[in-house]
Amino acid sequence: MPFPRSLTASPVFASLMLAAGFAVRTVAATVDAKEALAGAEAAFQRDIRSFVAKHCQTCHGDGKAKGDFSFDAFKDARSMQKAPERWDTVLEMLRKREMPPEDEEQPTAPEVSAMIASIQAVRATLEAHTPPNAGRVTMRRLNKTEYNNTIRDLLGVDFKPAEDFPADDVGYGFDNIGDVLSVSPLLLEKYLSATESILDQAIIVAELPQPTKAAVGARRLPATLAAGEIGGLASFEAGDYVVRAKLGAKPGTHAAIRAALRIDGKDVKEFTVRPAGAEPAMFETKLRMKPGTQRLTVALGSPSRRPQPNEAAPALHVEGLEIEGPFNPPPPVYPAVHTRLMAHKPGLAPREAAKEIIARFAARAFRRPLRPGEVDKPLVFFDASQKQGERFELGVRAALYRVLMSPDFLFRIEMDPPGAAVDATYTINEHELASRLSYFLWNSMPDDELSSLAAKGQLRRKLAAQVRRMVLDPKSASFLQNFPEQWLTLRKLDLISPDPGMFPAYNTGLKEAMIRESVLFFGAIAREDRSILELLNSNFTFVNEPLAKLYGLEGVQGEAFVRVTAPPHRGGVLTMAGILALNSNATRTSAVKRGKFILEEILNLPPPPPPPNVPPLDEGQQLTGTQRQIMEQHRQNPSCASCHEKMDPLGFAFENFDAIGAWRDKDAGGFPIDASGVLPDGMAFTGASGLKGVLDQKRDLFTRNLVGKTLTYALGRGLEYYDQPAIARIMAALAKDDHRFSTLITEIVLSDPFQKRTVNQESP
Repeated sequence: MPFPRSLTASPVFASLMLAAGFAVRTVAATVDAKEALAGAEAAFQRDIRSFVAKHCQTCHGDGKAKGDFSFDAFKDARSMQKAPERWDTVLEMLRKREMPPEDEEQPTAPEVSAMIASIQAVRATLEAHTPPNAGRVTMRRLNKTEYNNTIRDLLGVDFKPAEDFPADDVGYGFDNIGDVLSVSPLLLEKYLSATESILDQAIIVAELPQPTKAAVGARRLPATLAAGEIGGLASFEAGDYVVRAKLGAKPGTHAAIRAALRIDGKDVKEFTVRPAGAEPAMFETKLRMKPGTQRLTVALGSPSRRPQPNEAAPALHVEGLEIEGPFNPPPPVYPAVHTRLMAHKPGLAPREAAKEIIARFAARAFRRPLRPGEVDKPLVFFDASQKQGERFELGVRAALYRVLMSPDFLFRIEMDPPGAAVDATYTINEHELASRLSYFLWNSMPDDELSSLAAKGQLRRKLAAQVRRMVLDPKSASFLQNFPEQWLTLRKLDLISPDPGMFPAYNTGLKEAMIRESVLFFGAIAREDRSILELLNSNFTFVNEPLAKLYGLEGVQGEAFVRVTAPPHRGGVLTMAGILALNSNATRTSAVKRGKFILEEILNLPPPPPPPNVPPLDEGQQLTGTQRQIMEQHRQNPSCASCHEKMDPLGFAFENFDAIGAWRDKDAGGFPIDASGVLPDGMAFTGASGLKGVLDQKRDLFTRNLVGKTLTYALGRGLEYYDQPAIARIMAALAKDDHRFSTLITEIVLSDPFQKRTVNQESP
């Protein structure tokens, strides 16, 4: 029976029908998802597991993990999501037919194609039907760099209060990871003292000077002057002063005498002193004085008439000289930071003025709008100061001290929406986004432009323009230095000690130049929006005179860095002296360290740890031949060969560079250098230039690694399996846009892990 017309026309009926339709679609979608996931599981067990059991289990299963790879952890389809990079490797090995090894039974071409198709299909199904997970960052404190920069931008004080803080712990290669940024009792003490120092510089509590009297030249007075002047030094603050001189004429002086008051030898006032017989008189004058110490004297002037022949020469009797002041001193001259902090609407009562100042400061310090009543806590400190009769500025300082010691300032806190369900993923608000963006690219708080856009709800719509603006802003220097230093482990240069007898050119200045070259080079890639692939192979670099000498470049003088064309055998970070020296021993190069660096920091393919009980290369053993031949002797141990065959060829590509990165044609033993190599996949090369060509063919590995490193730094947390779809999308965008640096940063900022947050049981 149809519904009555009166009912079907009502809004309530329409709402019920819409809700019912939505429920039907939701149920259908749930059923579809379950069916799809069930199909993926069936394909995994039927196709993938059976292929593994037939062709891979012997070396990579049942407790065996040749090449540090095992399929034992993958029991069902969902387990594939937890290690997508492992399955990327599986696909690569299958496509290149590198696995199974040649001495094992080989699958047919159709079997390999079917296996590749099954892996791709199962992964696609899992990604399409798995609830999104944007992850979440532990509530984390500001690290030392962020604290210094935030204080700089919050107060405008050129001061680095965190310099003597304890060193920040490092996680996932970076010092901004929330999980390791703990707060120790020592750090808390440092916060307390740093906050006092910061506010001492920011808010000046100036006491106006009170008038006082002071005698001038008291040790020499009274005195009689027949010529010249008498007095002494006087210290003045800015303001009005009354200067008094008690003067009379020496007995026998029958004419009036002129006396002059002088400051630093210049007459400023003249008095007429009556002849002898009269009592000494007090003369005074009012002067406006500048601050400082000046000489104040009384001098004898010319008499009012010529003395008669029987009269004595005129003489001035000076009984005393004093100053009183200052009166009407000028108002204190405050630094700009004080004036800015203490600004408020005119005519407000002290408490209301303080409330305005505190609220404005706290909103900037907390990087978000204040919640109702949030200003009341610091205002309590102002009230307590006022009850003790302290100056207004001291009360405000006490309140701002409370703000700077608040967890909302010291930590970056993101709150889940009220009532958010566990495992729900939501988009963070724009103020949180502004904070994530500024601490990513500036290591500091949002500026007024970011905060204004966030307050208007316009930041997301203008993100690309803001990213470009921020990269070009001088404040990005912090990111452009900290990120490459930590990614490339350049901070460890402080730990190396090349033998001074073998490498006399190496010193502190050269070490700092090595670091500076890498930072300037990375900054040029970023600010000129070049391809990130140029990080591995470029035609330019930056040098000063010491580094130019090491590189054999002429025409560079002084400590200032200049941009130069890279020599043919250099270009990119791998041939920079800092990277080469970092991965060498004190007396010789190290193919192992250099190869391991490429695997770990460039390709993210870290070799497994060495097996137990394998002796290291004996430096004291009398081995002969080239460094390559010595290493080949070390690789005779089968336990070593599987790892060294991956590392050593990469490292030998750089044998033409000595232990501090200078070019050479022969090694330390006088043997010609063989810089050729063959990778386990059969790719051959000669020297660093040849290896760069090989790495260009593996650009996806490098790109994935750099995306992962940058995303880790941007988020302040380690990456998880659920971040892999975002990484894949960023890589795809880079491939379409010539791998431009701006695309890397913009796509990270637009990604779900950066824009969103997932609720979990530990949510605050």
